[in-house]
Amino acid sequence: MLNPLSTTLLSSSTEPDAIVAGLVSLLTVSPEGGPEGKDRFTGARKPGGEGRVFGGQVIAQALAAAQASVDADRPVHSLHGYFLRPGSEETAITYAVSREMDGRSFANRRVVGEQNGKAIFSMTASFQRREPGVHHAVPMPAVPLPEALPSEADLLAIYAERLPEQRREALARPRPIEMRPVEPINWLRQSPPASGSSDTRIEPVSHTWLRCVAPLPDDPAIHRTLLAYASDMTLLGTSLLPHGLSWAAGTAKGASLDHAIWFHDDFRADDWLLYACDSPWAGQARGFSRGRIFTHDGRLVAETAQEGLVRKVG
Repeated sequence: MLNPLSTTLLSSSTEPDAIVAGLVSLLTVSPEGGPEGKDRFTGARKPGGEGRVFGGQVIAQALAAAQASVDADRPVHSLHGYFLRPGSEETAITYAVSREMDGRSFANRRVVGEQNGKAIFSMTASFQRREPGVHHAVPMPAVPLPEALPSEADLLAIYAERLPEQRREALARPRPIEMRPVEPINWLRQSPPASGSSDTRIEPVSHTWLRCVAPLPDDPAIHRTLLAYASDMTLLGTSLLPHGLSWAAGTAKGASLDHAIWFHDDFRADDWLLYACDSPWAGQARGFSRGRIFTHDGRLVAETAQEGLVRKVG
């Protein structure tokens, strides 16, 4: 499920606090009850949403449903999900949670998201009670800090005339998550370098700083849910870079097939986070991408992986 235009305004207000509150509300599921060991929750549709549901919304709502069935002292440490059918923005999504296991240290939940009686998403999530252990982590890539990069408004002013009208209008609307790409020119690359060109090949690597545009509540579960939502941004698009294709330019279309997240450590989604993505392989109309997420001070706090359908348009 991929809808890059679905991450725009979630509130009629343009104030950052209201926009972020709208996103938190969207990702907060409502309990419906159910038989013992099988909880049901409702995930609201995005106000004014059209077309397909953004995959990050489905991942985040499914995680919120799973978290609601686990004690707070066991934060999620990993999730693995599959997109089974396109979701529609026209109706809410029901999430059925199965309590697969509750042990001393770990808990496991299986979640199935449904619309109109059909499964559109399935996910397994694992939760662990915190305990001490050995530690190591790779360092953050050497990239400019977000304070040194142009904002989305600055980039829009530079590139607006080169973007399709629909994409230009979407980027101009206030959004709950600000993104500052380290390699902004990659947004608009229309084709790979010609044979013999002095131009250099764009590697399948991208770095993007992101954060919520207003403070979030202190509940760590909300920050993990917001990161799950944002983790579906920029990831699959990294597989397009060597081929001169772009969702923004309308030269490619795609859909998420699966998505995995490993939560390593605590973080705040309203502080700057670096999303470092790479794509080691693409082929057979699929692209595979990996991501590492670092805090502003360089801690590795999460990793992601995704495979998606990738097709050239035209």
